[in-house]
Amino acid sequence: MTDTSASATQASSHSYRKVAIAACFGTFLEWYDFLTFATLAVVFGPLFFPSSDPSTGLLASLATFGVGMVVRPIGAAIFGSIGDRIGRRPVFMITITLMGIATVCVGFLPTYSQVGIWAPILLVSLRLLQGLSAGGEIGGSAVYLTEHAGDCNRGFKTSFLQLMGPLGILVSTLQIALLRNYLSPEEFLSWGWRVPFWVSLGLLVIAFQARRALEETPVFLELSNSNQRTESQLVNNFKDPEIRKRMFLLFFCVSSSGAILFFCVQVYTTIFLKASIKLPPELVDQLSIASTTTLLPFTIAAGWLSDKIGRKPVILSGLVLGAIFLHPAYWALEKFSIAFMQNNDTNYIPLLLLTLVALSLILALVVGPQTAFLAELFPAKNRNSAATLPHNLAAGWIGGLLPLVVTWLNQAWGNSLAGLWYPTIFLGTAAIFAILYLPETYELNLVK
Repeated sequence: MTDTSASATQASSHSYRKVAIAACFGTFLEWYDFLTFATLAVVFGPLFFPSSDPSTGLLASLATFGVGMVVRPIGAAIFGSIGDRIGRRPVFMITITLMGIATVCVGFLPTYSQVGIWAPILLVSLRLLQGLSAGGEIGGSAVYLTEHAGDCNRGFKTSFLQLMGPLGILVSTLQIALLRNYLSPEEFLSWGWRVPFWVSLGLLVIAFQARRALEETPVFLELSNSNQRTESQLVNNFKDPEIRKRMFLLFFCVSSSGAILFFCVQVYTTIFLKASIKLPPELVDQLSIASTTTLLPFTIAAGWLSDKIGRKPVILSGLVLGAIFLHPAYWALEKFSIAFMQNNDTNYIPLLLLTLVALSLILALVVGPQTAFLAELFPAKNRNSAATLPHNLAAGWIGGLLPLVVTWLNQAWGNSLAGLWYPTIFLGTAAIFAILYLPETYELNLVK
């Protein structure tokens, strides 16, 4: 390799690292903001939805979280179309600002005891704003980073973006665990729960400054120079049968299944162990932090593996393992938790952690290659709108509502595990469709 080519490669590598850090930090903030609400769902029940029945308050709190997820496809449709018309970078600046402002405002909301019905109304309004901005960010960030990644080791390079969800919930959970440790229960309910939302202000300033330095993707610039853009690709996506088919496969086999596994592994486990099993919240937080930490290398390894053997076999293995082991894993969590509480036997804690780690591995197999796969499925001129809409539709309507649906089914059937047959059957069906129809994409050229 000549000195010139070596310098160019080094400069390109440095440029990509700069792009990746800025894009990932912004996505981390989006996930931190979004998942802080989910982590505090048990706390929000009595503060914003007081009820004589704690289960009713929890359902109302989960429904408010679900509202933010339901509007994500609207944000995806709006911002995805904008991204195809004027570029990926301007959308990033808008979405990060909306999410940051909405989250900081949650930290200053009055509770139901202070302003009555206005408290849940304001909370739901801010959740809607969070959902709209997340719809533009999550999915769009995958396209942005993948188009900067080039053709070599694309799965590995882009897998780091998938760490932002676990890192967001890890930092949020760790912060809440520290607050619970240093504050009395009364102090935490009075003002301690607000601290994670206040912290968002500092993170917003850092993320905004980092994103100001971002450049437009090379793929979009090439489209602009060749005049291949149209005023709106969103409608055209549904007219093209091949793109329509791939949007469905992305929605059903990859994004919905990834969202189901994410919320089952990262969100609902905490709710299940705290609210249903009544495991001590401090122990649940510690287990969540430990298992989430193991998810990080698993995700990177899955992205790397998809560069070697393809995206499809890695994703498919996660779907099959999820369908087989999700329900038994929750059964094991329930049995180990009950045995721990009845016998006060700490030997069950490693078994709880091992079960959560196994679930994390299954999740990593689906989400590790997901960033690259999401962008590789579609032509460059349609990519932002075609990828973000089904991805956010899946995350919002399938994954985001999962804790609410599973909790409701459990209560309706009087069994703490009955609702988990819903994600189990979904993953099994998705695996069958993936075997039959999911294409392989890891060797494709993104400029097409």
